[in-house]
Amino acid sequence: MAKKLKIKPYADAVSFFRDHGFDILEAPGTSNRIFLKKYNVSAAIEQAPDGSAKIFAFPGYLIGGEISKLVDKGYQKFLKTSKLEVPATADHLTAMHQFSEELKEGIGATSLYNESMGTVSEAYVYDRVKDRDKPDAARPQRPWEGGSKKPA
Repeated sequence: MAKKLKIKPYADAVSFFRDHGFDILEAPGTSNRIFLKKYNVSAAIEQAPDGSAKIFAFPGYLIGGEISKLVDKGYQKFLKTSKLEVPATADHLTAMHQFSEELKEGIGATSLYNESMGTVSEAYVYDRVKDRDKPDAARPQRPWEGGSKKPA
């Protein structure tokens, strides 16, 4: 039987994070938006129009002061920032998983089974053929395609 989800008001979520050891930083130039940090992982939440808390910036391991994105390339997970891409270690993934579970608990979000089994990547890049995921019209022409693309 499904449980009724209890959405927390923004103020209650902020109190939860303070009480559970999160570092909280007010986002500059905005109200009702904060950055959370714990285990060297960071995310941002903001107040939704209905008064609840919602995720603004998804959790990522901090590398050089920047929140990284987790990318899965099939053979290895990577932490990617605007300047750097490093292989994710088991310690990185454990920290991100723990942070994500506590974040969901703090804002009253649903904890899904597949996410609870391990860390979920923001992007999956298994395919080695670049641009294959784009529609036919948006793909670049390959040398072996000879001059014209097949109609869709």
